[in-house]
Amino acid sequence: MINKIRTRFAPSPTGYLHIGGARTALFSWLYARHHKGEFVLRIEDTDQERSTDESTRAILDAMSWLGLNWDEGPYFQAERVTLHRQMVQKLLDEGKAYYCTCTAEELEEKRKKALAEGRKPKYDGTCRDKKLSKTPGSVVRFRGTENGITIVEDLIKGNITFNNEELDDLIIERGDGYPTYNFAVVVDDALMNITHVIRGDDHVNNTPRQILLYQALGFAVPAFAHVPMILGADKARLSKRHGATSVMAYKDMGYLPESLVNYLVRLGWAAGDQEIFTLTELVNLFTLEAVGKSPAVFNPEKLLWLNAHYIKGADTDRLFTEMKMLWPDGAKNAEREFTKKVIADLQPRSKTLLEIASAAGFYFADVVDYDNEAGQKFLTPDIACYLKSIMADLPSVRDFSKTGIENYLKAFIEKQNIKFKAIAQPLRVALTGKTISPGIDEVMVTLGRERVTKRINDALAYIARNDLTAS
Repeated sequence: MINKIRTRFAPSPTGYLHIGGARTALFSWLYARHHKGEFVLRIEDTDQERSTDESTRAILDAMSWLGLNWDEGPYFQAERVTLHRQMVQKLLDEGKAYYCTCTAEELEEKRKKALAEGRKPKYDGTCRDKKLSKTPGSVVRFRGTENGITIVEDLIKGNITFNNEELDDLIIERGDGYPTYNFAVVVDDALMNITHVIRGDDHVNNTPRQILLYQALGFAVPAFAHVPMILGADKARLSKRHGATSVMAYKDMGYLPESLVNYLVRLGWAAGDQEIFTLTELVNLFTLEAVGKSPAVFNPEKLLWLNAHYIKGADTDRLFTEMKMLWPDGAKNAEREFTKKVIADLQPRSKTLLEIASAAGFYFADVVDYDNEAGQKFLTPDIACYLKSIMADLPSVRDFSKTGIENYLKAFIEKQNIKFKAIAQPLRVALTGKTISPGIDEVMVTLGRERVTKRINDALAYIARNDLTAS
């Protein structure tokens, strides 16, 4: 009986944390949290040539940003090599492993010959019974079982049967003395008491070999769950050509972590027809039984829709913090309360934080830069009288709230005997420089009486200059 469920995420630090790895980590994290178990983070850095500190930091940052906290770790596999070598020696001592001195060239010739003869290109066991000793460059191979079957009892895919005769004597220690992935992962998962290995289904063919290693070492075999891959819209495996695949690239593009978490969990998992989940709901509802067996298709528009939903409902203080590095230069030193008002104006109509930042420029400008076409069309001499009247009225508008501005503008158009559209776009262009913005009343309230007065005055000067030029 399992006392406590322990899952793990074990990325290799050879690049950034990508969408597929993040979803695997999320499923593993949710499974542990759902069962009140423990989630372990292990960095598999035994590939000394490709592993980098930069990649390790990027992975840790991405995990933290997504909110996938770990209970133990991060452990570093390279620091556990002594343990791996002890386990290799155990298998050598028990006759379950052997030294192999076949060169890379000899192995390539064996592979070509097997393919030419229509055989599976597995190692032919040349050194299996030679009882060789360690020599420079020699590797250690696991003495695999040559008959019978190995059944992978997959919690997602169901039982998968492998014929042992098709599994070759895999290398468990390379010529440089470092363990191979398949061996190190078994030793580490066993010694860390991992009960459930949840990972991508590109590892399915490794699993029977690993099960045989568990058994040879005398370790309990954990439960396995292989998550189907993520495909692009063209049904090819998700890659850079489908757009951003790095988790932190989405942060840089102005996505909120909860939108990415919500989206990733729905790539292959469902709970009825529900689309939007809080993290608490996900922890309560998540089961491996509800993970689909088929690949999931990545839909950027769906992610964008979710992000818009979370931005709309987010607290302005939180968005202020999230956006610190995204603002244009003129906005970075603006007053906090003013910036929060700008965010409140723009968040209901923005899909990303970058959209908020790019649309916010006019709020922070000392002088509005008029869109050329908008200025020519709406800032004209016949409108100047209305703008002058509004500017003259502004000091006496007591209620400078959204409702107060609405009431003032209604009274103004009635007094002038004009329709609102006659003044709406000219006033919008005067205040923002463009024809699309939040509501005029919202913009005026956020800018404040002083800025609004200055901008209308600037617009009148623009009209006068153009009028002189035209004449």
